[in-house]
Order: sequence, then structure tokens, then C-alpha cells
Amino acid sequence: MVSDARAAARAIDAMRRGWPIAIAAPGEAPVTMLAIETADAGRLAVFGGDYALLISSGRAETLKLTNQRAAADPDLPVVIERAPWFDMATATALADPQLDLATPLKGPFRTVPVDRPRALAAALRLARVAGLLPAFFIDGDAAPEVTVDVADIDAHEDAVRLQIAVRARLPVAQAEDAEIVAFRSPESADEHVALVIGAPDGNAPLVRLHSECLTGDVLGSLKCDCGPQLDAAIAAIKASGWGILLYLRQEGRGIGLVNKLRAYALQDQGFDTVDANTRLGFAIDARDFGVAARMLKLLGQERVRLLTNNPAKVAGLEAAGVAVAERVPHSLPPNPHNERYLATKRDRTGHQL
Repeated sequence: MVSDARAAARAIDAMRRGWPIAIAAPGEAPVTMLAIETADAGRLAVFGGDYALLISSGRAETLKLTNQRAAADPDLPVVIERAPWFDMATATALADPQLDLATPLKGPFRTVPVDRPRALAAALRLARVAGLLPAFFIDGDAAPEVTVDVADIDAHEDAVRLQIAVRARLPVAQAEDAEIVAFRSPESADEHVALVIGAPDGNAPLVRLHSECLTGDVLGSLKCDCGPQLDAAIAAIKASGWGILLYLRQEGRGIGLVNKLRAYALQDQGFDTVDANTRLGFAIDARDFGVAARMLKLLGQERVRLLTNNPAKVAGLEAAGVAVAERVPHSLPPNPHNERYLATKRDRTGHQL
């Protein structure tokens, strides 16, 4: 077994390729697993054995396989006992909520006690990092492509090794006196950036934490307010004298682009953004604001004015050692396509719009 964080990167690559991996935790037997999303009938036949299914408690609650109290933490693992009728189509229907209305499930299914909680919970986290649905075949006979320790998965998600990779002047449309700073970690392929606007003047900088949104920032999606928020944040920072925009590679509140688009498909079926995330098996918000805190500290800023409507961002920064001297509201008018999205943020996730 590779006993460093490189193993997590190798495991992510193997999962995306549809290869089996194993996860080990101290005091627990290793779990061999195959990601349902990237498997097929042939790979499942090779995986073999008396396999069971692993899903998150959030997804299990949607499928009525656990109660709401047990699903309070949607990242907890739930194991479904092998049934004679298990096949690739059944597993896919269990894993992917887009099929809930179109594919009647073949149950009944029975959950069994989780005997390796740390390793199974780590598998769900690793699926999120890989941008895959948090659902696996487990305990097959196939030899794993790579074995990864829970500690190595923890290291992959730890922001402490994030460092500045490069700085360069970058005049932008609303702030010609801007500098871009790129950050890189040995454990992760995600490269976060900061746009530093103006020069430090002794006051706490106005800071915006902006999570990557391809659909909103680049394509002009009207389903969210991300693109207008990005433009308005740069303008506000420029007007304030100086500040920092952090552009965080945490698409879809940390679940990745493909899973965010799956959430969009569920919204088309009538679910709001909160219910769409939990039906997918993810937390309502899976972002790590410790990354933002690490970036600010590397830029020499441990006291900021935060441009946000989200109290969780304030709490996340302060928990990671960055003081928030002031929360500055950042609201924009809704359009007909994002009214429900903005109302959900206000009513169900505590945004102070």
C-alpha cells in the first residue's frame, strides 16, 4: 500500500476509470469497492463475489431505507444487503436520483449494520472529491487497483499544504490595478486563485469568497446569481479601495460540475436545490472554507471584511483562524429563472438576502 496522499489521487483516478479500489482504516478490515457510476455489467462480473451496496444516509432516506434521524448527517454510510435480483440496472437506479421517477425500484431492500464505519464514510468523501455519485459495490472478489488509507484521504482534503504557485499582474475590466495569485497543493489537482485589487492600506480588506460556477460565470446561466455576483464583487472591492476576490474551485457547492448538473435535472423535476443535493446523496453544502482561510493567510490577511449573505462563510473562516471584522451584504435582484433558488437560499440555508 502507498502510505501517503499520492494514494488518494491514484484511487480517484482508478474510480473514474471504473477500476476497483480498497480503503483501509485502523482497526477495520479493508473494503474493496467499485464505483457504481463508472462500472458496467462486464466490470461488475469481474468484481464478483457476494457484493453489497454502499450509499449515503441522505440517499438512503430518499429511498425510505433509513429514518430521517439517521439521515441527519447525509454523509454517513448505509450498506444495502446483497439481493438475488441485484444487477447493474438495479444498482444504477439506487445510485442515481434522476431515475427515481422513471425507474420503479425492484426491492424490497434490507440495510445491514455498518461494520467498517471509517473506511465506508471515507469512500463517500472520496466519491465527492472525484465528482462521482456516492454509491459503490463493496466486498467483491477482484483485486484492487490501489489501496488507500483513510489518513491519506484526509490529507488529500487538508488545505494546510496549499502554497502560492505564481503571481502576476492582471488588469481586468473593472479593476486595472489587479494582481492574480494562483495556489496549488501537492495532493490536489484543483488550482484556486485570488484576484488582489488595489494595494493594502492598513485596513481590513474587503473579501469575496466566490465558488467556481461554469454555468453562471462563463455561460451566463440565469438559474443562479453567480455571474452577476462575481462582477458586482469585483466592482465593490474596487470601490472600497482594496480587497481580494478568492475564486475557489468548489463547483456546485463542492459536489463538482457533473453532479451540479444532475441537481439541475432534479430541479427540472420539481425539487429545490437543497432537496436535489440530498437526493443525490450529498450534504447541502460540501464546500471547505478552510481552503479560503489558508489562501488569505498566505496573502498575509487574517482579518477581513467579508462580502457575503451566507453566515456559513463567516463561521467557516473564523473556525479556520481568520477574523471577520464585518459582514457586508451582497444582494442582487432576482430574475424569473432564479427566484426560487434565491428564496431557497434564504429560507432553507440561512442566507440573509
